[in-house]
Amino acid sequence: MHVDEAAAEAMGVDAGQLRALADGLDRAYVATGKLPHLRLLVSRDEKLLLSHSSGAARATGEPLRNDALFRIASMTKPVTSIAFMMLAEQGLVALDDPVTAVLPEFAGLRVGLNGQTLQRPMRMIDLLRHTSGLTYGLQQRTLIDARYRDLGLDEFHQKRSSDDFIQTVASLPLEFAPGDRWNYSISTDVLGVVVERVSGMDLADFFAERIFQPLDMNDTFFDLPDDRVGRMTDAWQLGPDERLSLYDRGERSSWRRASRFRSGGGGLISSADDYHRFALMLLRGGELDGVRLLRPDTLSIMHANQLPGGADLASLSSSMFSEADYAGVGFGLGFATDLATGEFFWGGVFSTFFVIHPAERTIGILMTQHFPSNTYPIRREFRDGIKASIKSYV
Repeated sequence: MHVDEAAAEAMGVDAGQLRALADGLDRAYVATGKLPHLRLLVSRDEKLLLSHSSGAARATGEPLRNDALFRIASMTKPVTSIAFMMLAEQGLVALDDPVTAVLPEFAGLRVGLNGQTLQRPMRMIDLLRHTSGLTYGLQQRTLIDARYRDLGLDEFHQKRSSDDFIQTVASLPLEFAPGDRWNYSISTDVLGVVVERVSGMDLADFFAERIFQPLDMNDTFFDLPDDRVGRMTDAWQLGPDERLSLYDRGERSSWRRASRFRSGGGGLISSADDYHRFALMLLRGGELDGVRLLRPDTLSIMHANQLPGGADLASLSSSMFSEADYAGVGFGLGFATDLATGEFFWGGVFSTFFVIHPAERTIGILMTQHFPSNTYPIRREFRDGIKASIKSYV
């Protein structure tokens, strides 16, 4: 563990509280075997105050390295959302555009098993804020969810092309009329295909050329390069017997195989340091080290609550699962947002997580590899611990 005590104190942060936060999460989760490892970063005013790595990267016992690589799953979604908004700023697409303007396959969409017609079209904003009527098979609530599972539409690595994926999704009914409710879903995977078609680029190439290279994010990609295999962590899953078993081995990871379909909703690998650079760009209003991806007003719109009527997820959600609590939490264009504090955040199904507090100028990054992500309250504890370390926070 490294805590920059001098910088923390100069910035009004209790260094002892940061140390206690990392120690406490270690004792509660790593020492007990609930999580295989933890990688934590906390910064304020762009200064890294806490850097912590603990536990084993792999089942063979190698200690977790600071430069370890993680399957960030749905932390891919904010990246895809940023990509779309970059195209929107270019005037190539707009939030109110019907999705059919780019994906004509969606022209025949119907609602529910009885095939009701749409009262209004699905719009691009519906994909960004998950009010599209699409779903995830993992929700396990309805017959439509079951059909998604049967077709493997949630899978990170699909044999389908992007066009095949859209054609399959378009053949299924929506859970509800666009705009009526919120449901965590494959919306951002669909948005990734929108980015591909509008830009004329493969999503991996767009991310690399327009986002990762400009931000100096050299360890973020869809396909694990051969020269990074040694840094890839094992991923674990919790079984019905409450024991951990291997989900994906680092040295033989399925992320080593090139995929025909780029999952804009969950396909990326990244490191804690790389994602911290992405978060810095968000905190700075779309710019980092002289490179601007988006205007500040665009970023402000993205992390403001965009749910219809200013509602929170508790009143609009029909999801069994998402990467956020519901009460007092809204949703913007790619992020959840705390309606009381203004924090915006999201996580991934392997229990990765990031949180940005604009008013306090703080960033928190939490990386581990445990499926599913809703088993333990570690994200809430991490968020609360960061705020508790700020001496002036009320």
